[in-house]
Amino acid sequence: MSREPFRGAVALVTGAASGIGRALTVELAGRGAIVELGDLDPARVDGIGTDFVQELDVTDAAAVRAWVERAVTRHGRIDYAFHNAGIAIGGEAQELSLDDWARVIDVNLRGVVHGVHAVYPIMIRQGFGHIVNVASVAGLVPYPFALPYTASKHAVVGLSSALRAEAAAYGIDVSVVCPGAVRTAIWERSEVRGWDRARAQLDLERRIVRWMSADDCAQAILRGVAQRRGLIVVTAEARVATMLQRLSPAVAVRASQWVADRLRRSRRLAR
Repeated sequence: MSREPFRGAVALVTGAASGIGRALTVELAGRGAIVELGDLDPARVDGIGTDFVQELDVTDAAAVRAWVERAVTRHGRIDYAFHNAGIAIGGEAQELSLDDWARVIDVNLRGVVHGVHAVYPIMIRQGFGHIVNVASVAGLVPYPFALPYTASKHAVVGLSSALRAEAAAYGIDVSVVCPGAVRTAIWERSEVRGWDRARAQLDLERRIVRWMSADDCAQAILRGVAQRRGLIVVTAEARVATMLQRLSPAVAVRASQWVADRLRRSRRLAR
């Protein structure tokens, strides 16, 4: 794939200090893009290839709008907006609190809404632009033991698909990214209710998933963006799960039940 689609482009990235966001930023900068970064902890953004870094809480709509407007003032346009910031809280549904639900939905869904609400009118005025919302394979398939995360990512997929249909009339592309298992800090930093996270993750690694690096994930995302694909599914495991969901939702649910059983077994062994 040519690296030229991103050369000289102005790109915004949220959740840019680590994981997929950081890898996207490094890759975009390496391809000649001008990258504006937003993250709750901008001090962690070092050696990343851009001078435009700002502390940003995506749950604050006014702050997101101000960040976007400053980028437009500085560069005159926005070519790409990558809404990547996200969190997760794991555990069985009966062990999750309403506060857990609210925290995850505020970041994962409202954070995307705030970003879209800020950049979309600007892109309409420009007559061009590409919005890239980072969801998850959990937004396409039954994903147990992380219901707030799963619900928020399903919502991001639906939002993105519907917006893509609307935005085409204005010359704007919309993509939603659905990675599978990517080795980032999101699950290491997340809270888990009711079982030993390390033991469960080890069991998953040994028996269920194979992890992709964040760098490889970022490259796959940018390939899909350059091809203007509406749905970008990353990792072989995510593609298989998505295909299974399309072919037989009932079988996909049974596969998810098997995953849940493995996690419960890990929990019992850890006690």
